[in-house]
Amino acid sequence: MVKHIIPNTLLETLEALNSSSYHIMAGGTDLMIQKRNSAGTVPKFSKNVLYIANLKELDFIRFDEKTCLSHIGAATKLEDIHTHEKVPPLLKDIIGDIGGPGIRHSGTLGGNIANASPAGDGLVGLYLLDAEIKITSLNDERIIPIKKFIKGVRFVDLKDNEIITEIIIPSCPFTNYKWVKVGGRKADSISKVSFAGLYKINNGLVEDIRFAFGSVATTVARNVELENSLKNKSIPAIIDELPRILEECDKIIAPISDQRSNKEYRRKVALNIVENFIKELKEF
Repeated sequence: MVKHIIPNTLLETLEALNSSSYHIMAGGTDLMIQKRNSAGTVPKFSKNVLYIANLKELDFIRFDEKTCLSHIGAATKLEDIHTHEKVPPLLKDIIGDIGGPGIRHSGTLGGNIANASPAGDGLVGLYLLDAEIKITSLNDERIIPIKKFIKGVRFVDLKDNEIITEIIIPSCPFTNYKWVKVGGRKADSISKVSFAGLYKINNGLVEDIRFAFGSVATTVARNVELENSLKNKSIPAIIDELPRILEECDKIIAPISDQRSNKEYRRKVALNIVENFIKELKEF
């Protein structure tokens, strides 16, 4: 029989993980769907469940003025992130499109990351903002970039005795940003294609530009080399390079066909969105 424990502190959590293997649950908005069973029966959990939604040590949002880093606890509710004044606006907009209010009041950013779905909307913003993930065990702590933490579809660099404790986001001032989610309906939909882009203009030149896609590859698709090649150029110069930009973007996306969409549609829509993003670059 599957059992559950509800630790009162992070230390209790780490001690439990150090002694046995658990499904870690906070909001359960992804996990309960994955483990659902036929109507009227219990979920198909293969191991015991450790419930962390009540851990105050993992429920916080802080901005460090000295380091210009945002720190978000892994069990912080998505709705709290969506409405917090110190969270980067791009991430707030993305989270506002995750499910409906019920999902956002239960789901967590840590869960969105650990789930590692190609359609995980929050991941697109975190990749673009160069977020880092703090991982903690009873005797150790490590911080790694999200692009290294997520290895593939529902595959992350997390050992049985470890837990995500914090998401760290460097400050990223920008002139403008764009977030696009393409789904079957406006609310409560899983993305067929998603896109986030941002840029910063300084003295007439594009000092920084970033863009990434979700739902079109096994992980978030982003080409940092391409972005670097566009920096410190004028907007007209970047628009002139649009054919090359589209060609390079086409190389990093590998969409699939499934019950929600087909790969041809996903590829076409993704390239159309990045084309519009480049054409809409402007200095405010």
